[in-house]
Amino acid sequence: MAEVLPIVDAHVHLWNPEQFSMPWLADVPLLNRPYGLQDYREQTQGLPIKAIVYVEVGVEPQESLREAQYVADLAREETRLQAIVAAAPVEHGAAVREHLESLLAISPFIKGVRRNLQDETEPDFCLRPDFVAGVRLLAQYNLSFDLCIKHWQLPGVIELVRRCPDTAFILDHLGKPGIKQRQLNPWQADLRKLAELPNIVCKISGIVTEADHESWQPADLEPFVNVALDAFGEERVLFGSDWPVDLLASPYRRWYETLEALTAHLSLPARRKLWAENAQRFYRMNR
Repeated sequence: MAEVLPIVDAHVHLWNPEQFSMPWLADVPLLNRPYGLQDYREQTQGLPIKAIVYVEVGVEPQESLREAQYVADLAREETRLQAIVAAAPVEHGAAVREHLESLLAISPFIKGVRRNLQDETEPDFCLRPDFVAGVRLLAQYNLSFDLCIKHWQLPGVIELVRRCPDTAFILDHLGKPGIKQRQLNPWQADLRKLAELPNIVCKISGIVTEADHESWQPADLEPFVNVALDAFGEERVLFGSDWPVDLLASPYRRWYETLEALTAHLSLPARRKLWAENAQRFYRMNR
């Protein structure tokens, strides 16, 4: 029987639409309700989750510092919440300094930031000079940058990562490939090119929602997972759930068990890295 390994869930959302304005939830009835720590605990019951990374949830920009404070307060209640990826308007260039300093004053658990790119229609939005300048600044504050994109945005992101060699990046959800369409190309070529850059790692997270929500099978995900494992290697892949967004396509446990099966062929040290150690190192967890 395979050893049950400790888990660091590197991509968790917690929200209450009554507390924060999240306009994007209006179109997603299943998600348009509070999802808090107690829900997460119930839905992960029995799984060996030893740490959690909170990732910003798309609140209105003027509420992003309040969101960070809210999550920092939650971390006092839930000792497994050991890292926070907060929202930051890096497109403001040098002017984002004030925001970053405000974030770091809130909590030492703030380890990275995210400025969601997936809904930007301009292919090279992330290459605007101010955006690049803002992302470069993150290195001065020892903050990483989470990349939430769709697969067609990978070419621009490759160039962004290349232009910001001192910033640590993490690709969320494999770059959201076209799994439902079984569209491996050009995603896999772009992903391999991105993985050649030394300052980026990859979350194996959020991919069930890129498959057919009703009928996906592990075999649908397998080629995409295998490409990521091969491209990034065992030192640069992290597990994440993308809970509760993953509920659109799968209960938590089904996604966990699917990835466990798809990575069972890896060595024990490689699986330890995927499930916990890489996330602990990348997000600098020390609690």
